[in-house]
Amino acid sequence: MTEHPLVVAVKPLADAMGAELLGPERAEADDVVLSWEGEEVVAVRLPQLSESLDHILAAMERRHGMPLAALDRKAKQEVVRVLEARGAFSVRHGVETVAGALGVSRFTVYNYLNRETALNREKAAQDG
Repeated sequence: MTEHPLVVAVKPLADAMGAELLGPERAEADDVVLSWEGEEVVAVRLPQLSESLDHILAAMERRHGMPLAALDRKAKQEVVRVLEARGAFSVRHGVETVAGALGVSRFTVYNYLNRETALNREKAAQDG
C-alpha cells in the first residue's frame, strides 16, 4: 500500500486503537473503507474491544513512562477515570484486565470507580 496522504493521516489513530490498515481490495464486511476524492484508498480493520483495551493500557504506560502498576494511588485513580470515560469497563473482564495492569485488586478498581461517581454527584450538587 502506497503512502497516500489519507493513509499517513489516519495511521497514528489506527495505531493508537490497534487497528490494521489494509488495501481496500482486502476489506471484509466489518471493515471501514475510507475514500479520497471518490477513490477507495484504505480499509481499516478495527480490533475486538478486548484488544482495544490492551492497546489503551499500553498507550497509557507509554504516556506515563512506566508500568501502570508502578504509579502512585492518585495516578492510578486518574487512569481508572480515563478508562471509564473511554468505555473500558463495558468490555467483558475489563475490571479484571485493568486491575491486573494497575497491580491492584478488582475491589480496588471498583472503589476507584465508586469514588469517581461520588465526586461527580457532589460536583453536580454544588453546580446545581
